[in-house]
Formats: sequence, C-alpha cells, structure tokens
Amino acid sequence: MSMAKPAIDIQVDEATGRWSVDALPMILVPQHFFLNNHYAVEAVLGPGKLEEVLRPAGYRSAYFWCEKEAAFHGLDGAEVFRHYLRRLSQRGWAQFEIAELSPEAGTARIVVRHSALIDPVHVRDRRKCCYMFSAWFEGALDYVTEKAARKGKAQATELYCAGEGNHDHCMFEVAPA
Repeated sequence: MSMAKPAIDIQVDEATGRWSVDALPMILVPQHFFLNNHYAVEAVLGPGKLEEVLRPAGYRSAYFWCEKEAAFHGLDGAEVFRHYLRRLSQRGWAQFEIAELSPEAGTARIVVRHSALIDPVHVRDRRKCCYMFSAWFEGALDYVTEKAARKGKAQATELYCAGEGNHDHCMFEVAPA
C-alpha cells in the first residue's frame, strides 16, 4: 500500500525535537495511544460527560487554530473553515467534506469519513463515537461567522455515525444555538 505524502510542511526543532506546522506546536502520537486514553476516560465518565468535559477545550482550540492559521496564511471567510477541515484531514483525524456551508447563516453540514475515533472495537458498540468533533466545528464556524459580523454561537450535532454500524460515514449539522 503506498501512502500519499502529507501536503503540510513539518518543522522539527533540532534542539528540542518539537514539531511545528505553520508556526503552531504539534505532537504526533499513535492512534491506538490516543484511543486507549480517550476510551479509558470515557469508561469512567460515560460518553455524555466526556463530551461535556471536552467541549470547551475543543471549541477554544478550534477557534484559536482558525485565528492563527487565518493570520499565518492570510485567509478569511469560508476559506478559513475549509482550510481547517483540510488540515484536520491531512493530519489523520478523518476525511472531512463540507456538504453545505453558509457563514452568513451560521450553518454547515459536514460529512466525516474514516474517522480516527472509530476502530473495530467501537463499531461493535453500535453507537456514536465522533462527538468530540462537534466542538471543533462550533469553534471553527464561530470564528468565521464572528469575522462576518454575525452574532451568536453555533451548535453542532452528530446526526449519525459510522460507529453505529449502519452508515459508512458520519454526518454533522451545525446551526445557530
């Protein structure tokens, strides 16, 4: 199997070994490491509570990332949201596709294929596994809509998930809260 090279430039600081992309520090970890930790915490808290705990951090991180990337690349408007999803795709979280996007209305529909949050164990659980992405979409869309002078916060909902076992992808809807 041949692997496509990522279309991102990774800088490695020779003194510290730290990675960065577009001047933002990065950490590379194996998927199993991330999932083992994620699902260990979920087993203690439950999916609903873990989503509640992760939501503010995910939102802030997405908003911050969009702000930094927009400045670094000179992007604005919907292109910031598209760039965010393209970079998430390039970094292995999933393959994100914008089905609909209206910054003016504060709405989006996102198709998520090959989610890194779903592994064979959790497909057998037959439940939504990708709830962590909701806050990311909210933070990214809020950054874009605030720059378009639209007031109000976004609310993302995972309509269905490949982890439920009866879909080959996940579908998220983002709308004003």
